[in-house]
Amino acid sequence: MVVMTALEPARAVRRAFWGDARFFLGILLIVASVAGVWFVVSASRQTAPVFAATRTIVPGEAIGSGDVRAVEVALGQLRDLYLSERELDAGLVATRTISAGELVPADAVGDAAEARTTSVVVRSAVDVPASVEAGTVVEVWAAPLDEHGDFDVPRILVPDATVVSVTRDDSMLGGGAAALELVIPRADVAATLAAMADESALSVVPTAGAGS
Repeated sequence: MVVMTALEPARAVRRAFWGDARFFLGILLIVASVAGVWFVVSASRQTAPVFAATRTIVPGEAIGSGDVRAVEVALGQLRDLYLSERELDAGLVATRTISAGELVPADAVGDAAEARTTSVVVRSAVDVPASVEAGTVVEVWAAPLDEHGDFDVPRILVPDATVVSVTRDDSMLGGGAAALELVIPRADVAATLAAMADESALSVVPTAGAGS
C-alpha cells in the first residue's frame, strides 16, 4: 500500500516547472544560434564600392578618376583598408607600384604635396631587357668620362627607380638604345641631372627579382 504525502505534489510541480524552463531556454538558444548564423552570412554578402587600378600606377604618379574603376567587393570590416571615393577627390599620388586590376589600398597612396619622388627621362646607352616595363624596379648605373675621354668604371647612380614607360630604339642609328621615364627619389635628382649633363654613359638594370 502506497502512502501519498503532501510533499510529493509540490515536488512534481517543481519538476514540471524546471522541465518547462529548460525547454524554453533550449528554444531561445536555438533561435539565438540561427540569428547569429544569419547575421554572419548576411554581413558576408554585403558589398561595398572600392577602387581597382585600370593600369599599372607607379610611385609618384597622380591618381585620378581615369586611373581607377569602382568595383563591388565583399570586404566587411576590411573596407577602411582600401581607397574610398571621398579620398580619391583629395588629390593623391601612388607611394608604391599598384598593378593593373589590383584593389587600391589606402596605404598605397599619399598626399601629392608630400611626394618624395619625381620623374625624369634618361637614355640608356644600351638596350634594356624585354622584361623591363611599366612598374619594373631598376637600378641606374653611370660610367662618367675620365680626363682622357674614356668611360670610367660604372657605379650605381640610383639604386631604386621605377619605370613609367620604355621607348626602345631598334634602328641602326639608335644602336639598340632605349629612353626610359623613371620615377626616382628627389634626393637623387641632382646627381642624375649632373650625370646627364657631363655625358656619362647611363645604363638601366633590373633589380634582383624584377620582372620574375
